[in-house]
Amino acid sequence: MIFLCLALPTISIAQDSTKSKNIDPSKPTNLYTQVNLNMEYQNRTGADVWGPRINVQKAFNPNNMAIVEVPFQFNTETGKFGISDLRVRYFNVLKRNISKKFIALAAFTDITAPTGKYENGLGTSNWSLAFGVITGFTFSKRFSFFPGISYIHLTKPTTESIPDQFKTVSDGIGLQFNASVILNKSTFIFINPIPSFLNTNGDWNSNWLAEFSFNKIIKPNKFKMNISYNPNFSNGNYILRLGATVFL
Repeated sequence: MIFLCLALPTISIAQDSTKSKNIDPSKPTNLYTQVNLNMEYQNRTGADVWGPRINVQKAFNPNNMAIVEVPFQFNTETGKFGISDLRVRYFNVLKRNISKKFIALAAFTDITAPTGKYENGLGTSNWSLAFGVITGFTFSKRFSFFPGISYIHLTKPTTESIPDQFKTVSDGIGLQFNASVILNKSTFIFINPIPSFLNTNGDWNSNWLAEFSFNKIIKPNKFKMNISYNPNFSNGNYILRLGATVFL
């Protein structure tokens, strides 16, 4: 279950729409107030998990934004439905337009709280804390690149049903290599490899994930839809999402 905490989804950050007439969500260092609803299906070892994921993003100004993400899931193995682990994120764009190609430098904090019940297959039973930086580079009108690095800390799981040998603390780093490709005026894709490397009791383990997201602007500055495939190459699990975004 740990991989669910470490899967840092493509950061859909965007600039306050009151400050800009034209919303451009193809660049993850733009910050916009928005509401996202995703219908999600997770293929896990031994069970399938599905349900809605609500994501609310508030841009206080063009450079600061907070995100709250609440998933509701049903686990086919346990037959239980409920809230899963709550996620809260904060982004601060430190600098924009550093050079012609270097368009942004941003810092972020990412916290996942164990609000889901582990025994029901709906949570991880540990806190995930991460903070790091994201950079933005644009190479043409159609192609931009947003690499990032973060420090990750996983607390010891608290549930009694987890064997003692797994009640450990882990620390490490997470990377992202998000590429944004604009196909036309209303369509763009994100391609984002997301490896992480964790140290647990002196042993280093790697986890290789990725995101492939297809995005279609239905009504400019107001409404967008997307479909994404998020595989975990380390264990063969994957996540499918169909989502809609309303910009406020």
